[in-house]
Amino acid sequence: MRTLAAGAGAAGLALLLSSACSNPLNPQYEYEEQLYLEVNGAATAIVDASIPALVALRGTKLDPSPTARLDQADVRRAYEAAGCRVVRVGQPWRRDGRRFIQVRIETADVRTLSQCGLLAWSTYTFEPDETGLHFEQKVGAPAGRDPGHVNWDGSELVAFKIHVPSQIIYHNVRRLKDNSAGEIERGNILTWEQTLADRRAGKTIDMNVRIEAKSILYRAIWLFTGSLAAALVVLATIVSLVMLRGKKAAKHL
Repeated sequence: MRTLAAGAGAAGLALLLSSACSNPLNPQYEYEEQLYLEVNGAATAIVDASIPALVALRGTKLDPSPTARLDQADVRRAYEAAGCRVVRVGQPWRRDGRRFIQVRIETADVRTLSQCGLLAWSTYTFEPDETGLHFEQKVGAPAGRDPGHVNWDGSELVAFKIHVPSQIIYHNVRRLKDNSAGEIERGNILTWEQTLADRRAGKTIDMNVRIEAKSILYRAIWLFTGSLAAALVVLATIVSLVMLRGKKAAKHL
């Protein structure tokens, strides 16, 4: 496969704004995977999930009991033992009586994320095509174990999000409730939702996106550079005119 277009790291700012504490106005997910993609194929995956969901969906050997002590080091070890390159495990928090944790994973090539055992239910494709770049993620069946009694009421949701680095040309997001076309959030975020029950049953998700090969940051830099250059040309013209008029005035003295 030929070399992908170079990326500029536009995901960095977005990652600084991410937080384990969800916006109460947004949907509350029991398990959420966010993928911050760059045009060169590098990616950061952020998992926000309840411990029972990690047990039920990914088979992690953590105690799902709400009264059990949760050690961040145990979570890190569980992911690293599965071959994941963990860069951060956040502070745990509680919601609806369940403990949640955030794990951040990085890779230089998004296609290798399936080598991380706790993300291995997905296969990843990222390659150039006739329109720019094509990304596809197929999420298959879970590999979980019984979390025991959990106070789930059937309304719990699972989400897979992609933060794309450039202009979106095509996507296949569908709304969960009415199966209509989904919307792009804040210009570059796509979300595929599924009920927790469907995810546990292994209902497949096929995420398909086509984007431009140049990053939004790259385009913004060139736009800024072009505007700055134009401003400097105008300024230089004004200075030249002022100096020319000064010279003419001096000759008449």
